[in-house]
Amino acid sequence: MPYIDPIAAHGNEIALEPVDIAKPALVYLPSQPTTEEWGPILSVTKGGIGLSGSAAFGMIGPVLGKMDICESDNSYLFRVSLPGVAREDFTCDVAPTGHILIKGVTTTGEKTVYKDSLKFEMQSRNLCPPGHFTISFELPGPVDSQDLSGHFGIDGVFEGIVKKKMPST
Repeated sequence: MPYIDPIAAHGNEIALEPVDIAKPALVYLPSQPTTEEWGPILSVTKGGIGLSGSAAFGMIGPVLGKMDICESDNSYLFRVSLPGVAREDFTCDVAPTGHILIKGVTTTGEKTVYKDSLKFEMQSRNLCPPGHFTISFELPGPVDSQDLSGHFGIDGVFEGIVKKKMPST
């Protein structure tokens, strides 16, 4: 199917009205946004996900940072796909606003692998490239940021449960 440029298809007019739908969307961001640029971008994306470093190179192999968010009456559960992430170089920070920040290092995707005194040259490189990454997203509401229960499974999925901030009575 040929690509049809929206400008060419509709003259020089582009509708700049926001779309009112409750479905996921993909937004392309600057190639290397600064910390100052990330703040405003993420503050307007309730339910959005921000990826940087090697997590942003999801074009090859299992995508780093795919996630699910679930909700119960008093907690949120989130699962984040982190294949090839070193557990010892991994952190998950939770802010009272429900902002989650995951930082780590991927160890797969290298050009050369050394195992058992042998040297292997990769013939295909389909895993996430090695390097530092960050993943940040917002939970649907405020939380008790001191009450995070997390588990990093051998399947490369990090699962976190955090209690909702309950209104004072």
